[in-house]
Amino acid sequence: AAVFLEPVQNAGGCFTPPPGYFQRVREICDELDVLLVSDEVICAFGRIGTMFACEHYGYEPDMITCAKALTSGYAPLGATIVSDRVFEPFAHGDTTFLHGYTFGGHPVSCAVALENLDIFEEEGLLQNVQTHAPLFRAELETLHDLPIVGDVRGDGYFYGIELVKDKTTKETFDEAESERLLRGFLSSALFDAGLYCRADDRGDPVIQLAPPLTIGASEFREITGILRDVLTEAGNLI
Repeated sequence: AAVFLEPVQNAGGCFTPPPGYFQRVREICDELDVLLVSDEVICAFGRIGTMFACEHYGYEPDMITCAKALTSGYAPLGATIVSDRVFEPFAHGDTTFLHGYTFGGHPVSCAVALENLDIFEEEGLLQNVQTHAPLFRAELETLHDLPIVGDVRGDGYFYGIELVKDKTTKETFDEAESERLLRGFLSSALFDAGLYCRADDRGDPVIQLAPPLTIGASEFREITGILRDVLTEAGNLI
């Protein structure tokens, strides 16, 4: 048996774990002999400020799944990292894990990944995220004064801005309203304004932001400025 968890939950809008959450999950998994799998397809490789987000939140999984940012998206590649315990049955060649495909482990993608990881070190990308993440949060939190913004949440360089119909009651939009707001206006308006992000309604409507790990204060101000203009216009359409 295994439980799969994202360090920061993507679907629904960048939910961060409460203090001690993953430590307690680890304890329960150990008590019940259940594997803990950290799904880091989104959170790994600097998105939260560490190479793997489980480091940031202080827990040790039995398996880590990762992809995308392993090559910074320049070539398709995914990987699964396992603990000694999980690998032990396969360590001596007596047991085979039949998972290979003819297109797996592509040398070009692997070369891209190795170069990408070298660039992480050469340009200090993890340190850049750790240094600037508090400023990114502070910039986004200035949007709280907009009536349509119900919450700003996330960590590192991964944030969600929850959109609400009523700021006082936190009433959300129904399915039809969400369709008109997100796909009918926000997605194209943000894109046209130069901000590449995702408007998502798998849960409460949110705008999700996952900017390049290289950016800093000036880009944060530009992001916030675009969001303020577009969200103000969106609020007037409600």
